[in-house]
Amino acid sequence: MVHRPYTFAIVVAAGVCAVTLVAAVLLDLPVRDPDGIAGPSYLRLPGIIAIFLLLDIVPRACKRAAGLLDVRRAARDVIREQWSPGRVKLVLIGLLSFYVSYVAYRNLKGFLPFVRDGLADERLSRLDSAVMLGNDPAALLHSLLGTGLAAHFLSWVYVSYLLFVPLSLAAAVVWNRNILRGFWYVTALCINWVVGAASYYLLPSLGPIFVYPENFAALPMTEVTSLQQSLANTRIDALADPLGSATIQGIAGFASLHVSVVFTAALIAHRLGLPALLRRGLWVYVGLTIVSTVYFGWHYLIDDVGGLAIGWFAAWLAAVTTGNADASVVVESEVTAVPSRM
Repeated sequence: MVHRPYTFAIVVAAGVCAVTLVAAVLLDLPVRDPDGIAGPSYLRLPGIIAIFLLLDIVPRACKRAAGLLDVRRAARDVIREQWSPGRVKLVLIGLLSFYVSYVAYRNLKGFLPFVRDGLADERLSRLDSAVMLGNDPAALLHSLLGTGLAAHFLSWVYVSYLLFVPLSLAAAVVWNRNILRGFWYVTALCINWVVGAASYYLLPSLGPIFVYPENFAALPMTEVTSLQQSLANTRIDALADPLGSATIQGIAGFASLHVSVVFTAALIAHRLGLPALLRRGLWVYVGLTIVSTVYFGWHYLIDDVGGLAIGWFAAWLAAVTTGNADASVVVESEVTAVPSRM
């Protein structure tokens, strides 16, 4: 695994892809590509990678060019020196592993209502109340933070996750010169999708906003509330016409993948000793993400606890399987030899 840091990501992607295809056949349901806020994932992710490549190549070329007319030659030199066929192949492997795992995760999430009967929302709500000494955690946050400016700020925090995932993925595989460390994060993301999908089947739930919408009626219209309404409508369409619906059912409560993924990113950044400002920013982002999931009723408290557990497990297992169990011993000399042994 140390010499093939991408092996486990490929295994995870292939395994969850096989499970998804078998499930689709048994359930007689289609496998669909999930759309994102900026177009389909198979277009959005390569586009982001291309932008990161340009941001990597162009500044280097401009720095070494003698003048504007020399930028093209300098860019060719940078590509030849920094972007060997072996490295390009590794980037493509990372991108494809992530994409296959993510699409499989989204489809397995969509299959959930056709596999599991019953919901655990009532039990999870009672647990929340017991932990909070008879209080509803979302109501406490509404009272403490208010339902005005805080709602719009936390909406931005929650929705930013939709860009955080592809942007952080691109940074890991394009800007990271250390292949082992880059694939640590790629593999951890793949594990998050797989374990997260399994958690939905372990404890099926919808989340407070979809079961107790009256508790969130005081919140203003934000990007989050629009997204929640869209997901509710999509779920109705998918359940009414599973074959004819063009979208995937996308509602599942336990566990919170928003929390698990950002916690994974913060853990890996901490272990790698990335710049202090970045590490602190990621830990703040984890805290704000947890608050936003409860504030808007996406999740119960136990959902976020489950997300933290998944995030830790994904970071740990990815470290072991990519040769990063002791991040301090991963050096650049190990990386330069990887492409030649592919």
